[in-house]
Amino acid sequence: MNHATIMCDMDRPIEPGHFSTCEAGLEKHIVGCCSVDFPVAAVLPAGGSGERTGLSTPKQFCTFLNRPLISYTIQTFERVPWIQSIVVVVAKESLDLMMDIVHRFHHTKVLVVHGGSTRHRSIFNGVCALSKREDGTALVKPKVVIIHDAVRPFVEEDFLLKITMAAKEQGAAGAIRPLVSTVIAATSEGYLDHSLERTKYKASEMPQGFLYDVIYKAYLSCSESDFEFGTECLHLVLRYCGTNAKLIEGPPTLWKVTYKRDLAAAESIVKGTLSESACVVAGGSKRAAELARVLQKSMGVLGMMNIHSLSEVEKTLSMLEDADRALLHPVVIIWVHLKSLEDDSSVNEERAAMMDLASGAKLRNVLVYGIQLHHSKEAQLWERSVERLTEISSALIRDRTPALIGQLLQA
Repeated sequence: MNHATIMCDMDRPIEPGHFSTCEAGLEKHIVGCCSVDFPVAAVLPAGGSGERTGLSTPKQFCTFLNRPLISYTIQTFERVPWIQSIVVVVAKESLDLMMDIVHRFHHTKVLVVHGGSTRHRSIFNGVCALSKREDGTALVKPKVVIIHDAVRPFVEEDFLLKITMAAKEQGAAGAIRPLVSTVIAATSEGYLDHSLERTKYKASEMPQGFLYDVIYKAYLSCSESDFEFGTECLHLVLRYCGTNAKLIEGPPTLWKVTYKRDLAAAESIVKGTLSESACVVAGGSKRAAELARVLQKSMGVLGMMNIHSLSEVEKTLSMLEDADRALLHPVVIIWVHLKSLEDDSSVNEERAAMMDLASGAKLRNVLVYGIQLHHSKEAQLWERSVERLTEISSALIRDRTPALIGQLLQA
């Protein structure tokens, strides 16, 4: 997953009222964008029944953290600025469900088409949808098309770039991974026939990239047997177009959600990245800023900002908008405010201001929460408050509960 461009380096001093930025990450993102000066599209086959998960719902539509698996994969491609369009291919009976997901999660680059009876027929339907509309009128076809399983949500932009550029140069490119287990052949009686030398073979993975004309020609030329029983697109372009794909070893994150336990693993990975779209805002005092740094270090949040009034949180909202990066979840801003026991006169005004600010921020896909601590000189009470602050902040970042936005929670 891509991180937001606003990051914080713990080794650099943080000026009040400013985020420190990760210039290297931003530069890397810009390089990828500038390198692709030709049209690129993606086809995500998502017509499988998911029998191996043992669930009644196809795995691509299974939900965790309030979002279906396929939506995570789509968002991975939507956040890549040089990918212009995404065709999602689903079974006819899933068209309405898929359209609801597109609208509910505001996917803007997606075209949904129905699949065929087999994987290759579904992919071909998706490829055709990139060059002509349903009424048969022509579209401007992409130079390169990326084919990727809808149940592989964790592909990075830099690897998509490698596949895309290799496909442009070679005509086809595909991800590979080392084999984990030795492959053996068995006799019809169920005895060992022979085994393959594992170091000579690789596992074919996704994504795969093709010049559009190459993959389209391969499908036009392939046999009914290929459509019915084939699974490997790279083999089709080699056999029918003479295009030998460039093979690129991919990272371990290319794994496919296949079994029920994989859904739990995917959820765990997403949860582990939630803090990357959260910011801790310290209110005014030096000790509040120290608390915010404690939270930042313990939870790995993306930034910390020291302000002198609640109204300055609006600056943070503007900075996040200027970053203009697609996120799987709303950004969380936690305002840490330190109060003395004697100063309770402005609590009601602050709560009203927090609620107004949070209501407006929610429209920008930002959730603003407030946590108030009473300053105590007793070490034991203070440590307990800090511990409580960490627990509340962690829960807010993890759960992103809309009902608590604008509240001044007590730690």
